[in-house]
Amino acid sequence: MNPPAPTLPLISQHELQAMAYSDPLTGLGNKYRLRDKIKLLAAERAADPAPFAVGIVNIDGFKPINDLFGAHAGDEILCQVAHRLKACMMDGSIVTRHDGDEFAFILPLIFERSGAERVGQMIKDVLSAPYDLGDRNVRLSSSFGFAIHPFAGEEFEDLMKSAETALYRSKRRGRGQITVYSREIAQEMKRATQLEQALRNAIISDTIDVHFQPIVRLADSTVIGFEALARWHDPDLGFVPPDVFVPLAEERGFIDALSETLLRKAAETALSWPRELFLSFNLSSAQLMDPSTAANILSSLRRVGLDPRRLELEITETAVMSSADTAQRIISELQHAGVRISLDDFGTGQSSLGRLRDFTFDKVKIDRAFVSRISTDRPSEHIIKAIVAMCDGLDLEVVAEGIEDGSEAEKLRGLGCAMGQGYFYGRPADAASTRRYLHDSYRVASADLN
Repeated sequence: MNPPAPTLPLISQHELQAMAYSDPLTGLGNKYRLRDKIKLLAAERAADPAPFAVGIVNIDGFKPINDLFGAHAGDEILCQVAHRLKACMMDGSIVTRHDGDEFAFILPLIFERSGAERVGQMIKDVLSAPYDLGDRNVRLSSSFGFAIHPFAGEEFEDLMKSAETALYRSKRRGRGQITVYSREIAQEMKRATQLEQALRNAIISDTIDVHFQPIVRLADSTVIGFEALARWHDPDLGFVPPDVFVPLAEERGFIDALSETLLRKAAETALSWPRELFLSFNLSSAQLMDPSTAANILSSLRRVGLDPRRLELEITETAVMSSADTAQRIISELQHAGVRISLDDFGTGQSSLGRLRDFTFDKVKIDRAFVSRISTDRPSEHIIKAIVAMCDGLDLEVVAEGIEDGSEAEKLRGLGCAMGQGYFYGRPADAASTRRYLHDSYRVASADLN
């Protein structure tokens, strides 16, 4: 005779409903509770339509927490975020876990933009305090998107779509931003989406171009390499600046495809140059957070046939700081293969000296903000002098960016700066023009030797 089956505890209808409307990790309500609460509030105010606000907050840079410290640490931070958000809510307000590292809240007593921005700033300050993970503390910023009912949408779906649009704009503007939805913002996001589609098509059709700006030895103005610069001219949009479409590719998650296209084209062009010339290429912050970046770059070089020792990758302090451990591994792997690493825009970040201590660079590029004032501003001159002396002591090469005229070049030579680039030495030019420039330069050099 078989023993009787164990009796499972009965779950009441109320308990089942509570489970369906709750987030099991944080104990907050979930998106279904948010939906019902918004619909209920909208119905209550239908006869006398007083506005109210909904908001979405996203934790900036949350994914690296899971990658670096594990899922348990990520869950702990989410629980701490939930606790802080509950403590921030005023009477009648509700906070829910919206999705992943996003939380949403309803603010019944917030009627307009300034009030939403004020609440957002208060919550942002609370969330910026360190998170305790036992043996370490972690600081994180947060981005916000707000929508005011009924102006940003009368139905739940429309209202939340507006809040998501505002949040997305905040993320585009950088970390720790607050945006309240408006029709102008909606139009801006629509244009960004159109631009994204055009850029994706340009990558697929291989119509993104690469131009090259010479980098010279200041002592005799001899070209020693070129920096590759992205250029895009769309048939409908016209010329789109790289400071518009490159960040867009980062934000929309296809910077790898864009970078791979640009590096391939640049490397193919560099094969036609004299072998002693190097190619300088910019890496984005998103690529320095991707562990596969080094392998992808080296694979591209192998396919093209360019010696890694002829490649120099430029990275910024901001990019390095986004995910320091991953960036360090990527840099080490690339340098081991012979690729040189240059710290770009030196002097404009918040911790330049710390970057030089923590990372192994081959070269430093002095930002044009100092170079452009070297002839008229003594502090800029002294800063450049100090940078050159420091890099000499650290066995780092130095390049000055943005040299516009001969007086700047002469000053830099006098201060001991060995290399430079800028319009004084040549504007960015396409591959064919660069080849002609080199052909003419080397022909003149050969004639001088004869």
